[in-house]
Amino acid sequence: MSRIGKLPVAVPGNVKITIDGNTVAVEGPKGKLSETFKEVKIALDDNQLTVEPLSNSRFSKAMYGTARSIIANMVQGVSEGFVKNVEIHGVGFRAALNGRNLNMNLGYSHPIDYEIPEGVTVTLDGNTKIKIESHSKQKVGAVAAALKRFYPPEPYKGKGVHIIGEFVRRKEGKTVS
Repeated sequence: MSRIGKLPVAVPGNVKITIDGNTVAVEGPKGKLSETFKEVKIALDDNQLTVEPLSNSRFSKAMYGTARSIIANMVQGVSEGFVKNVEIHGVGFRAALNGRNLNMNLGYSHPIDYEIPEGVTVTLDGNTKIKIESHSKQKVGAVAAALKRFYPPEPYKGKGVHIIGEFVRRKEGKTVS
């Protein structure tokens, strides 16, 4: 049994949840999210949402903790939102925002244009610090991972696109003996 799945999800007063069969729709000040779940039973009573496995199958037991976590992230997203910070390290590496496009110079022979998806807000602090905000945790993580994929952090000098909070193992370079 899942320890996380047993915990109820507290629903703040400014969040409205509707349950239609296996579909959960969450609406709050930051936006709307909905998700369909399989093999779980979802119940809402007195601003507490509980998730239980539908059957005694292995898949059902595995999914109810996951469903509870996804619902908790949906509630947090529409009430508070999610933020990831990305930083660009390297000589001459910079980013610029042109409407819904993020233009990055990462040392290649060409600039990289990344179209920002709907529902995601990107702001720049200087020209090397990028702040990604949205009501969907999945979208925030996907945008941060896409930016990192253009130039992953390099272990010797540390150049590249870093997601703040992630550990990058640094290596010692060659030494002259």
